[in-house]
Amino acid sequence: MRTTTPETVAELMARQWGDHRPGLRYGDTVLSHHRTAQEAAARAALLVDLLPPGAEPHLGVLLDNTPEFPFWLGAAALAGAAVAGINPTRRGPELARDILHTDCRILVTERAHLPLLRGLDLPGVRVLVTDSEEYADLLAPYAGAEPGGASLRPGGPGPGDRLLLYFTSGSTGAPKAAICTQGRLAAAGAALVRQFSVTPDDVHYICMPMFHGNAVIADWLPALAAGASVALRRRFSASAFLDDVRAYGATYFTYVGRAVQYLLATEPRPDDRDNPLRLGFGTEAGAVDAARFAERFGVRLVEGYGATEGGASVQRTPDTPAGALGRAGAGSDLAVIDPETGAECPAAVFDGRGRLVNGAAAIGELVNRGRSLFEGYWRNPDAEAARTRDGWYWTGDLFFRDAEGFLYFAARTDDRLRVDSENLAAAMIENILARWEEAAAVAVYAVPDEVAGDQVMAALALRPGAVFDPRAFGAFLAAQPDLGTKMAPRYVRVVADMPVTATNKVHRVGLRRDGFRTPDPVWWRPVPAAPVTGYRPLTAADVSGLLESYTAQSRADLLGR
Repeated sequence: MRTTTPETVAELMARQWGDHRPGLRYGDTVLSHHRTAQEAAARAALLVDLLPPGAEPHLGVLLDNTPEFPFWLGAAALAGAAVAGINPTRRGPELARDILHTDCRILVTERAHLPLLRGLDLPGVRVLVTDSEEYADLLAPYAGAEPGGASLRPGGPGPGDRLLLYFTSGSTGAPKAAICTQGRLAAAGAALVRQFSVTPDDVHYICMPMFHGNAVIADWLPALAAGASVALRRRFSASAFLDDVRAYGATYFTYVGRAVQYLLATEPRPDDRDNPLRLGFGTEAGAVDAARFAERFGVRLVEGYGATEGGASVQRTPDTPAGALGRAGAGSDLAVIDPETGAECPAAVFDGRGRLVNGAAAIGELVNRGRSLFEGYWRNPDAEAARTRDGWYWTGDLFFRDAEGFLYFAARTDDRLRVDSENLAAAMIENILARWEEAAAVAVYAVPDEVAGDQVMAALALRPGAVFDPRAFGAFLAAQPDLGTKMAPRYVRVVADMPVTATNKVHRVGLRRDGFRTPDPVWWRPVPAAPVTGYRPLTAADVSGLLESYTAQSRADLLGR
């Protein structure tokens, strides 16, 4: 393993020069580290020539996980420019807004995504289509470029130069573009190398979309820092995952959202544990699914926490208890704060089975009261101010802390529910419902109560061949000792497939917007305090009666938000 720690991603790219070991794998294509650096250098030189004088050094990348994506990441690093990852699931004015908001004067895309750009007004934006003859002709004169040969920065890029403008928190309102500098990213890559003992012999499988920070910061960067190779999958495929891992000899992968549940939903094979993986790193797998994954595939999953914004991080240590993420990272003073009172929440209390029993009091927002690495949002001072109010960095995530200081993720703040004046976290309820053996995927979210506050609604995707049995489900709920009296779902929606975003996170906005008015089967308890064995189908007459109640209480306008 290399012992020096470069200060910029540009230096990491330049170190690949002359390294002729396999560095990038994509389908049947295998490119050396040297060839990868060569391709990045050619694009860096092209970028320097194409950017108009005085323009922000920003380019948008609207690509699937093809080799062109890491080529352009490397090119931006070498040239001292910044990449805005453009989400291909965005449409129309929202897509145009992402490109224009980040001041991209160049947009790199491929033919498959050209239909997304039709009819969009993108003044001053030059579009490069990577699988076109024109693109090949543009690149040809730069084939001999070397790292360091073309830069927008006198003396070359420095640690404080922007490299990524990654959109985050776009579930409500316009997404914000988090600024990530070369210095912070190089340090993040080195930290993950140390944490997971990455070596040049590792192969990092990148199946999460590279327009999202997880794939680049937690997968591509540590591979780059360690001299390991990367293997790309154009788009995540649960059915192709194990075959890819074996074909590429992959030893490490990252995941977000429901990716692990999709992998567990594939048909088991006798040789599932016959694979070279040693580690999966990500978020939102849940303790139940992490245990199932380890048992089935023989691979340990490590849950981590460190937002793209860099405002707070949680470091896992060898003594971290099961279910916890770790303690505050170096330089961080992390606290769990009640956002309504500003007071620190009490420590979590667990029963004899290790289940949280004082969630209403212990769960609060994770706040960094110490040194923050947050570098701001691109041209969004209001969002920056909200994130850093009172001199603290507010993560927007709900946590609880045990008596020894270990931190446990509970939910996003948008996923907080208030039922009968009691605050609940959706993720806590999801972790309980995930124990039900008939559930393949679970999502919990709030729907407005007819009178005040919220009611709990759950969407369930069932395992193949399973049929929702309200009595069995109610009996399961009644047997869960940590299911608080307010936690049991009043409404249960049975979905054929869980709706997800491009990053495999549950599309909660759509679920909340639908509420109980959906063509999918919905079961409910007409009286919220009724026993959990009392679920029955929600009928059209029931919906009409509910709507009348909302109207009578002047709360009908809250439905569908």
